[in-house]
Amino acid sequence: MTIRRLVSRALVCALPLALVACATQTPPPPTPQPQPEATEPVPAPTPPPVSTAEPIEQARAEFVRTTSARYEIEPATIESVLGQAEIRDSIISAMTRPAEAKPWSAYRPIFISQARINAGRAFLAEHRDALAKVEADTGVPAEIIVSIIGVETSYGGNMGSYPVVDALYTLAFAYPRTNEPDKIARENQREAFFRDELAQLFAMGKENGFDITTLKGSYAGAMGWGQFMPSSYRDYAVDGDGDGKVDLFGNLDDVFASVANYFVEKGGWVRGAPVTVRATASDDAQDFLPDSLEPRYTLEQLAARGFRPAAPVPGVDKATLVNLDGVGGKEYWIGFQNFYAITRYNNSRHYAMAVYQLAEAIDGREVPAVDQPGA
Repeated sequence: MTIRRLVSRALVCALPLALVACATQTPPPPTPQPQPEATEPVPAPTPPPVSTAEPIEQARAEFVRTTSARYEIEPATIESVLGQAEIRDSIISAMTRPAEAKPWSAYRPIFISQARINAGRAFLAEHRDALAKVEADTGVPAEIIVSIIGVETSYGGNMGSYPVVDALYTLAFAYPRTNEPDKIARENQREAFFRDELAQLFAMGKENGFDITTLKGSYAGAMGWGQFMPSSYRDYAVDGDGDGKVDLFGNLDDVFASVANYFVEKGGWVRGAPVTVRATASDDAQDFLPDSLEPRYTLEQLAARGFRPAAPVPGVDKATLVNLDGVGGKEYWIGFQNFYAITRYNNSRHYAMAVYQLAEAIDGREVPAVDQPGA
């Protein structure tokens, strides 16, 4: 995964709604009437969001036009690729049931198993020198980089089997919709996001010399050892070995450097700073669920709500409270900037905690209990 950009970008491919004007005859002037006393105007109610879904033929034509102009790619080239793409029901089905929707007690065992821990330790030992160089250059610990690769692709063992073009084409033009009023805005946003990612896939192929019709990835269109979306590939992937190419499919030097660069540039990783620490809750702790994963609170503010770090964390300015539904009930953690940096890879507290705990276990500092066998 990267999946990594569960990140907001400018939705430059969102298609505007067409407004239809209706011509009417001019009515005769009204008879003058006594004017009432001035009153405070009553604001008009905010209209509910409406779906921007449109016929696929119309949407495709606009996509070809804007992508061609934006990235200077021949329309015939874009049409040729789209002509080979398929809308896949399996992708729509997978998008409607993401793992992150599971409670922590069910999500954690998917990614933290003794088999995955052991494989991570072996992978770290095999590539220790290359990872140590990246850690020295960026400040991102080797075990965090390894954990990302372990969570995303089982250390390269499962980089996805969906044609990336099909995945992005499906979600760009057939994103699953409920049309429930409270979900329409989000569904519009997500479809526009994937339409932009499809456009950026064409740009990525042009810039790197890839035949994008041959690329395989996840159901969401993420690719390579670190599961980068096309926009992330273009913005954050780097040449780790100086060979003049950026290859996240087969060059681990590039993979390691790119994952670390993503954390630093996108996430604001702080060298040597903590990621997260368990929190203790007082008997009178307030029910507190922050509306953002960004660290916005001082430790004093969290303490005033009844939550304190279970271990000392010197030199930390800002933090947030992380609530998890564990096997034994509520778990509370205090997350710092580096926890937030992991969520820029995938905007989920569950994902970030799995990456952190797997990294801890790989490095031997703490081996979390294994709830059930995992991949």
